[in-house]
Formats: sequence, C-alpha cells, structure tokens
Amino acid sequence: MAPSTTKQWTVQAKDGFDSLKFHDKADIPPLGDHDVLVNFHYASLNYRDLIIPKGKYPFPMAIPVVPASDGAGTIVAVGPRVSRFHKGDRVLTLFNQSHLAGSISAADTTTGLGGSLDGTLRQYGAFDESGLVLMPSTLDFQQGSTLPCAALTAWNSLYGVEGKSLKPGDSVLTQGTGGVSMFALQFAKAAGARVISTTSSDAKAEVLKKLGADHIINYKTDENWGETAKKLTPGGIGCAHVIEVGGPATMAQSLKAIRPEGTISIIGFLAGYSKDQPSFLDCLNNICTVRGVLVGSRQQFEQMNAAIDVNGIKPVVDEKVFSLEETKEAYQYMWDQKHFGKLTIKIDDPSQSKL
Repeated sequence: MAPSTTKQWTVQAKDGFDSLKFHDKADIPPLGDHDVLVNFHYASLNYRDLIIPKGKYPFPMAIPVVPASDGAGTIVAVGPRVSRFHKGDRVLTLFNQSHLAGSISAADTTTGLGGSLDGTLRQYGAFDESGLVLMPSTLDFQQGSTLPCAALTAWNSLYGVEGKSLKPGDSVLTQGTGGVSMFALQFAKAAGARVISTTSSDAKAEVLKKLGADHIINYKTDENWGETAKKLTPGGIGCAHVIEVGGPATMAQSLKAIRPEGTISIIGFLAGYSKDQPSFLDCLNNICTVRGVLVGSRQQFEQMNAAIDVNGIKPVVDEKVFSLEETKEAYQYMWDQKHFGKLTIKIDDPSQSKL
C-alpha cells in the first residue's frame, strides 16, 4: 500500500535559509489518472536552490514550495492511465515539467520544480508521468540525482541550436569547476572536442586534467584568459562554444575567446554584476550567437542519458553527503563553496522502497 504522508522541506519565505522549514508528516495527495508516486533516494543541489530562499531568483516561483529540482528515485505507485512507467522503474525529474521537446515557451518557464512547483526535497512526490525520464542504467541513484539541471543545461548549451551543435574537433571553453562546466567538459570530450578550462586552483586543475581538459588557464594569474584561450585553438580561430557561467563580469573575456559564428551559452551569473559589461553590439562585432539557456527539454534529457550510458560518463560528486534532515546544513555548505562537484542529499535508502 502506498504511503499517505511524507517527510519534506518547504521554502516559506524569501529571507534566507531560516525560511526553510521541515515537516515530519506532510500529506501526499491522491494520484491522478496520469500521475506516478516517486520514492526519492537522492536529491542534488544547484546554485538556483540557494538563491530562491534568499529572494534572488529571477524566474517564476511560488511560496511555499518544496525546494530543489533534481531528484532520483523509484516509482512505487501509478495512476490507472499511466503508460510511460511501471512500479519499480528508476526515474529522474524533469526541471521544467512541461518542456517536453523543441524550444522552451513562456508557459514552460512557469513549471520549474522547486520554484513554481513542488520539488524533490521530500521522501515521496507525485508527478505527472510526462515530467520524468528513466535514469541511465550505468548510474546509481546518487549519480543520477545530479543530472536534471546541471547536466541537461550543459547538454543543451552544446547541442541545443540546430546547425550550431558541437562537432568533433571543435574547441570548447568552460569556466570553473561547477556542475555545468564539468558536465560540459565531459560531454565535449566524449564527442571528440578540444576543451580549454579555466580555474583559480591548482588542485582543481588536476581534476580538470583527469576529466580530459586539453588546456587549463588560471584566470587569477591570467586576467586576459579569453585571448589566451583563443590562441590555444588551432590556427587561433577561437572556440566554437563558450559555457558562460560567470555572467556580466566574465562576458568580455568570453567574447574574446569565441570564433566567428560561435555560440556563447549564458547559464549563470556566479561572478556577479559589472558596470563594464559588454553590449549587444559586441555580439555583432564578434559575429557570434549569445543565448540564454534554461536547462532543456525531456527529449534532450533522454538523448543525453543515452550518451551517458554509451560513453560511461560518471558525474563528479562531492564526497560529503547530507541527510534530508540536514538540508539547511547542506545549503550553507554549498553557499560557503566548500563543495567540489555536485552536492547530494540522501533521502531514502533504495532497499527500503515500498513497492
């Protein structure tokens, strides 16, 4: 018999991490005809999860809301008209629940888990069957939980524009060692691309090398790292793709690194704002495409998962794991930038799943 209550967290306000509240027995609503009930085993955190309770998230959201978009679990119950899944299937959550294929719509942006809709920091959650995908067979639940946001964003950045998708021999520039950047590095190497990565740490540089980075630039000692990256490409033509995670403060260097008709994918603003940020005319001057990326579609998710299985790609996961009850501590640990790779929260042991 399916459970009727669940342990879960909710974001109750926008005044910091103290607005995160734990509930020991929240009600689980009855399943609709096309709903499935997921017993979550792991969730992973993204920078977006941290800024939602701080009131800094720029996209649609609702309060109160169960936080976090990324989760991996087992289906323990299905509605009477469910056709995509069966009890016992291992599944992952889709970030924007209605973004199934093609370009994202304005309506899709209002269906983000952990923002507009209840997310994954709970033992059990009911989802429409359309908002889930099967987990890669080569990954465990902890690894799988890291894919819905960071990995899919990286995949969309490299493959999301028809005619400009990543090709063997292309040069790709990644910034830092956050989740999106490291997934982009792994996906690009699997596709036969050359990868140039930036970091400020010798220790992190060693990890980037192990993941296959061809060149590493320390952006603290080389303030003109964009030009340096361009010089490192064959013939000095520049990078076909730049994964831009810094935002306005790093965009000028990204423009220096890009090749004509290259693509800069903006996925964050970790470096903060800058009064001297480039204008849209700089895109014309550099003859490049600059696009904002909000994760990706279910179709892209399934394509990415197939590539992960075929290439044996393993997510980089921080060695520290928090329990569901320690969620606040996990938020602070990540906010203090103590993590390396994806930070995960263990929710329920897979062996205890109530099928």
